[in-house]
Amino acid sequence: MILYTPLSHQEIFPEAQGAENEIQAVEWQGRTVFVSKNKDGYYQINQLISSNPNDYLNPDFLPGRIIS
Repeated sequence: MILYTPLSHQEIFPEAQGAENEIQAVEWQGRTVFVSKNKDGYYQINQLISSNPNDYLNPDFLPGRIIS
């Protein structure tokens, strides 16, 4: 199933309540991204928020990328 929506995967298919994957907005490299903390203590990008279309082509902001 393919959904075309600006919502993140977690917003459409929420995880069970009490899950440790709390999503938070942070600024990273001058852009706002939604991240969740993984078991290793690193953050994983879930969603990029930007009005610049070129930001979405930048591999640094791809969903699933691990940042510290």
